[in-house]
Amino acid sequence: MVLKTIQLNRKAGLDSRAINKLVQVTSQFESDIYLTYNGHKVNCKSIMGVLSLAIPNNAEISLEASGSDDHEAIRQLIETIESLA
Repeated sequence: MVLKTIQLNRKAGLDSRAINKLVQVTSQFESDIYLTYNGHKVNCKSIMGVLSLAIPNNAEISLEASGSDDHEAIRQLIETIESLA
């Protein structure tokens, strides 16, 4: 299992376009991947789940992956989030 906490630096926070991209990337991995914000944990492969968090700019979010490709999944997700900034 890999757990990583990052600060979101994106004016629009995680809007629907960014969430769609994030879910596309997440869906490529076999690992179970979760995103936690403000005490709420959702499956990162679920657009509706991530949207329900309403993550604003400067939010601290945690990404958790567990499975055969967990390290690569977290690396790729962080890279994707940073590229959306």
